Amino acid sequence: MTGIQTLVAAATPAPPPRRPNRLLIAGLLAGPLFVVTFLIAGATRDGYDPMRHPVSSLSLGDAGWVQTANFLVAGVLSIVFAVGLRRSLRPGPGAAAGPLLIAVWGIGLLGAGVFRTDPISGYPAGTPPTPDPASWHGVLHDMVFSLPGFAAFGAAMLVLAYAFAKRHATGWAIYSGLSGIAFVVLFVLTSAGFAQNLDTAGLLQRITVGIGWLWLTALAVRQMTAASVADAER
Repeated sequence: MTGIQTLVAAATPAPPPRRPNRLLIAGLLAGPLFVVTFLIAGATRDGYDPMRHPVSSLSLGDAGWVQTANFLVAGVLSIVFAVGLRRSLRPGPGAAAGPLLIAVWGIGLLGAGVFRTDPISGYPAGTPPTPDPASWHGVLHDMVFSLPGFAAFGAAMLVLAYAFAKRHATGWAIYSGLSGIAFVVLFVLTSAGFAQNLDTAGLLQRITVGIGWLWLTALAVRQMTAASVADAER
C-alpha cells in the first residue's frame, strides 16, 4: 500500500512555482510619488495657492514641466498596476472591470500631462479668473481626459466594493464603497467650487485625490500580501 501511494505521489508533479506579480509594485509607487511631488511644487511656486488652485495649474509656468512629468509618471504606473491587478484578481468578480477602470484613470493622467489646463483663479499671475473662451488643449485636459479619468477612478472603487463583497472580503468591500462614495461626492463639490471660483476648491480637490490614491495604495498592499500568503501555502 505504501508503495502504491509513493508511485501515485511520484506520478503527480508538483505545481510549477508562480511568478511573482511585480507589476503590483507600481500601485505602491504611483500615489505617494504623485502626492509628494504636487505638494512640494505647490508649496514652492510663487503665486500658487494650494487652497484655491487645482493641481493641474502646477503644469503652467516655467517650472510646469515638473507637474507634467508627474502626470505622465503616475499615468504609466497606474496602467502598469492595472495589468498586475488584473492578474492578481483572476479568476473572480471584478477581475476585468476593476483593472480596466483603473487603466482609464491612468490614461486620463497621461492626457492631463500631454494637454495643459488653462489658467484659472488668477494663476499664473496676471491671468483672468476663468478662461474665455477655453483653449483646445484646456478642453482636452478637462473634458476628454480629466473628467472621464476621475469618473473611472470613482467607479473602480465602487465596482471593486461589489467584487470584494462577492468574494466575502467584507472589510474591503466597505472600505472601497465608502472611498468611492466620498470620492465621487467630493469630486462633484470640487468641480462646482472651481466653476464658482471658490477659495477652498483646491483643498477639496486635494482631499478627493488623497482619498483615491490612498485607496489604490492600500489595494496594492492588499493584493501583494494576498499573493505572498498564497505562495507560502503552496
